[in-house]
Amino acid sequence: MKSIEKQLHDAKEARHALRGSTDAVKTTFLLELGARLKASVAVILEENKKDLERMDPEDPKYDRLLLTEERIVALADSVCGIAKLSDPTGVILSSKILDNGLHIEKKTVALGVVGVIYESRPNVTIDVAALCVRSGNVCVLRGGTDAWFTNNALVRLIQDALADSGLDRHIVQLLPTDRAFVQELLTATKYVDIIIPRGSQSLINFVRENAKVPVIETGAGVCHTYVERTADLNKAARIVANAKISRPSVCNSLDTVLVDKLVAIDFLRLLKPYFAADNVDVFADHYAYSALEELGYPTLQRATPEDYGREFLALACSIRVVDNMEEALTHIGEYSSKHSECIVSQDELQIDRFLAAVDAAAVYANASTRFTDGGEFGLGAEIGISTQKLHARGPFALEKLVTDKWFVRGNGQIRV
Repeated sequence: MKSIEKQLHDAKEARHALRGSTDAVKTTFLLELGARLKASVAVILEENKKDLERMDPEDPKYDRLLLTEERIVALADSVCGIAKLSDPTGVILSSKILDNGLHIEKKTVALGVVGVIYESRPNVTIDVAALCVRSGNVCVLRGGTDAWFTNNALVRLIQDALADSGLDRHIVQLLPTDRAFVQELLTATKYVDIIIPRGSQSLINFVRENAKVPVIETGAGVCHTYVERTADLNKAARIVANAKISRPSVCNSLDTVLVDKLVAIDFLRLLKPYFAADNVDVFADHYAYSALEELGYPTLQRATPEDYGREFLALACSIRVVDNMEEALTHIGEYSSKHSECIVSQDELQIDRFLAAVDAAAVYANASTRFTDGGEFGLGAEIGISTQKLHARGPFALEKLVTDKWFVRGNGQIRV
C-alpha cells in the first residue's frame, strides 16, 4: 500500500451512513461488540501473546500492552456500559426566536472523522471505537507496531459487530503502522476532522508540530502528591503507595512525592514498607536520601534534576522534601504536565489554596491520583486525559466527542 487515501476516503463516506443510523442500531452494535469480546478471549490472548513475545518484559510499555482475561472482560463490560449512556448528539444548547422571526437553535453534532494515533495500548482500540460510534463519529486508528497483532484481532471483531448490526465496516478502520503514512494522516484535511494523539510526550509533540488537521492533545502525566505538614501520615502513606504501585505504567500514576520537612522523617518511615514490598526505585533529594538510608531502604538513588518532571511509567518515583506550601506549589508549577496533582492535608485553608493554585486538569485533596479516568469519573470509557484547555480538559470521553452546529429556520427573511 503506497497511500492510505482509500481508507480515509472510505471513512469519510461511512460518516454519512453512521449519521443516518438510529440510536437503537448503535446500541445494538455496542452490545454485540461486548458479547464478541467475551466470546473471543482465547483468540485475543493468542494474538496479544505474539505482540508480547516481541517486547522486553522490563519495558515500561509491557504492562500497557498486556491483556488478560480479566482486562478483556472489563473492556467488554465498559463497552456495554457505554451502550447505556445517552447519545451526546442532538442536544439543544440554546433556542431563540429573533425579532425578525428567525428561529435559531444551537445543537451538538458529531465531530466527523476522528483520527487517533496511539502506542502499545490495545484497550484504546476498543475504547475509541465504542465512544466514536456511540457519538456518531467514524474513527481511523493508527496503533503502534508493538500492538499490531492484538489491534488487528480487535478491529476484526469490531468490524464484524458493525456488519452484523447493519452498519458500514469502514466506520472503524485500522491504518498500517508504517511511519510514512503518519504524515499523510496528519495532513489529510480533506478527510479527517480531528487528530487525537495518545502516548508519550515525544509522540504528542510530533503530532502537534506536523499536523494540519486540528489536534486535541491527551498529554503525558507527570503527577505529584504533596504531603502537607498537617496530613494524617498513615492516610498519606496509603494514598502515595496506591498512586505509585497500583498500576505504575499508566498516566495517572504518581511520579514525584513532595513532603513537608516537619513531617518528612515520620512520613517516610510509614511509606517505606509499602514501597519496599514492591521494590519501588526511589530517586531522593539530599534530605530524603539521608532519611531513607538511615531507615535501610533497599532501592535508593540520589535524585538528579532530570528526575523531576520525569514520567517514570514504572515502579519508580522521585521524592523531594520542601519547607512549605509555597515551595511545593513552585515545584509543581515548574514540573507538572498539568494532568493530576494531589495534596494530603487536614488544613482546609491549605487544601483550598492548593486546589485553587495548581494548574492541572484534575486536582485532588486526600485521594489517589489514580482516579483520573473516564470510567471512574462516571463518563464511561475515555480516549485519553486532555491536559490542554480548549474543547476538552481532563478525561476526554463521550460528552466531548461533539461540536456545535447552528440551525436557522426562516420564512423568507432577507438581511437589509
